[in-house]
Amino acid sequence: MASKTSPSNDHSLVLEFPKTLMRGVGQVMFQDNAWTGLLFMIGIFWGAYAEGSPLVGWGALVGVIVSTLSGYFLDLKDDNGAQGLWGFNGVLVGCAFPTFLGNTVWMWLALILCAAMTTWLRSGMNAIMGRWGISSFTFPFVFGTWIFLLAARQFTGMPDTGMGTPELTSHIVPAIGMGVGDLVIYWLKGIAQVFLINNWVTGIFFLVALAVSSIRAAVWAAVASAISLFIAIVFQGPGANIAEGLYGFSAVLTGIALGATFCNFSWKSTIWAILGIIATVFVQAGMNSFFEPLGLATLTGPFCLTTWIFLFPAYKMFAPKQP
Repeated sequence: MASKTSPSNDHSLVLEFPKTLMRGVGQVMFQDNAWTGLLFMIGIFWGAYAEGSPLVGWGALVGVIVSTLSGYFLDLKDDNGAQGLWGFNGVLVGCAFPTFLGNTVWMWLALILCAAMTTWLRSGMNAIMGRWGISSFTFPFVFGTWIFLLAARQFTGMPDTGMGTPELTSHIVPAIGMGVGDLVIYWLKGIAQVFLINNWVTGIFFLVALAVSSIRAAVWAAVASAISLFIAIVFQGPGANIAEGLYGFSAVLTGIALGATFCNFSWKSTIWAILGIIATVFVQAGMNSFFEPLGLATLTGPFCLTTWIFLFPAYKMFAPKQP
């Protein structure tokens, strides 16, 4: 029997590594599918280059590589690595740092450190939260990125050029286009913004990628973005945020989590997922108001908080799948 470090196993690891990376990208939306991850990555690069921010695409690639390698370095459970569960937080870190911080060598070093940290932070959080049958989701990315973005306010080596200006919230609601074409673009951007990409074509890539792995997940992503867009418009949210899909991305993740991943399919769980999507929009708005004085993005924090709230009771009510 070959040992764990035998040449044959090393060769197999090298061959499987690209698939593991792409599964990590796919796991951002709960998809253990390398083809889905590859399409996500193509969508990221397309949107990043189209929006004049190519470093976001390269950051995503660096982030998923670093966080995945961290899992091997720490000798974490192999099944987690094979499913891409070491990589999904890292890819989001890789998208976030070039989005919010200036392009310096220190930013890239910070990105590598933060991406690596998400792997062991996820492992520790899941060891605690797994007792209640829930996952840390993308919170390792959220927490780590918050810390580094706040640190950037102190360190000029990581210029905070892409972060918001600290200010109190206002009720000014700029007008937005309300034509069918405008609404479709906002809807697709809500899906694309899961990876911090402000591009509607990327949203199409992501929907196709989800459908490759799970039609149900693709449907819930589409439904969640549409519901969140409707709620944000009806309650007259900030026009710029609506137009950029910033009320959609956390709701999309909540929809996939509750509607297609952790809860069994039933009419009750369908209603539960819809309620979760609606609640996410309000959690998003509340967290926006809370973090705006810091000039800090909420990232996927609203998704994490809302889905935890909805999965605690749902664990008994609907017997969801184990994360």
